[in-house]
Amino acid sequence: MKWIQRCMAFGLVVVLTSPVAADTHWPKEGWEVTHTSLGYEALLTSLKEAVDAEGMAVVTEAGPTEAAAQRDVTIPGNRVVGVFRNDYAVRLLRFSVPAMIEAPMRFYVTENKDGSATLSWKEPSYVLSPYEAATEEGAIEKIGQELDAIFSAIAERAVSETE
Repeated sequence: MKWIQRCMAFGLVVVLTSPVAADTHWPKEGWEVTHTSLGYEALLTSLKEAVDAEGMAVVTEAGPTEAAAQRDVTIPGNRVVGVFRNDYAVRLLRFSVPAMIEAPMRFYVTENKDGSATLSWKEPSYVLSPYEAATEEGAIEKIGQELDAIFSAIAERAVSETE
């Protein structure tokens, strides 16, 4: 029995001290991916400034990097930034209550092995497309297209302001 406990403890040590390696092949359909020369913190800061400059709001943030560090586990910078605005929430709810589960729409900032960072996001029109069939023709699609333009402008501003 002690042998099994030692093996399990050894396995846990190996897992906790091994670098996190993940698939970096981004899905093609419905995603925008922008590799940058910016560092992780710089891109994160620039993204938040760009969100504000484009009239949107950061309403959520989540990422495992800091929590992992508190457990002495080092992983690359990784943050999901939820972005939305109340007028879009109201319009979306007017056409589809279930579609509101998709708000806020999210940007994803990831640190690369070389110290640079990547900004990615699912296109809002892609995220909202499953809800279109149950609504007035074109209503959700129009909101998605408007948000696509805003998200593209945010990304362009976030990357160009500091590069």
